[in-house]
Amino acid sequence: MTFEIMIVSLIFVGISMVVSMVLKSKFNKYSKVPLSNGMTGREVAEKMLRENGIYDVKVVSVDGFLSDHYNPANKTVNLSPEVYQGNSVSAAAVAAHECGHAVQHATAYGPLTLRSKLVPAVQFSSMIVNWVLIIGVIMAASGNTTLLLIGIILMAVTVVFTLVTLPVEFDASKRALAWLNQTNITNQQEYPKAKDALKWAATTYVVAALAAVVTLVQYIMIYMARRD
Repeated sequence: MTFEIMIVSLIFVGISMVVSMVLKSKFNKYSKVPLSNGMTGREVAEKMLRENGIYDVKVVSVDGFLSDHYNPANKTVNLSPEVYQGNSVSAAAVAAHECGHAVQHATAYGPLTLRSKLVPAVQFSSMIVNWVLIIGVIMAASGNTTLLLIGIILMAVTVVFTLVTLPVEFDASKRALAWLNQTNITNQQEYPKAKDALKWAATTYVVAALAAVVTLVQYIMIYMARRD
């Protein structure tokens, strides 16, 4: 069974790499398509925040490619240099998506609130879960499944976090695309490109969630087999 887990893990790593390559290709492609209105990612983000009545969130630039994220702790929309300074379809899509998270925070969107509450538990779990599972599987071979069960519980916390992330990301993209369309930030030719870019970004989260669920199920099957 542990061999099967390795095989499945490798399969999902391969899928994840392919999706990541497509995502980077899409963003590189659409980063070469300038917005007809000439707005930068920073300007798009600031406009979306204002139009949603949010004035206590700052838009800042951070290092790294596709390092864009919203930080609810200090209320900042963090945009990579390509997005912050760029005036492309990619920049507008990413900036609006991250502001979608800020709108979620301002409106107390349930899944985002739950996800934020899970962060401390996930940080703790991620530090020790792999070692606990490895040692747990070894001990389970001799009939002691207690540590393996603890590892499964720790892993389940991460899986729940991964699953909760899905509606958070989908909803942020939905809010972003609706706003981009309603305000005509993107025109009829630009909007489908922004939608395509965000669709591939969301796909990375779907692959991660599927991999996490499948791996958890496999460890549960090991536990059930060893307990019997």
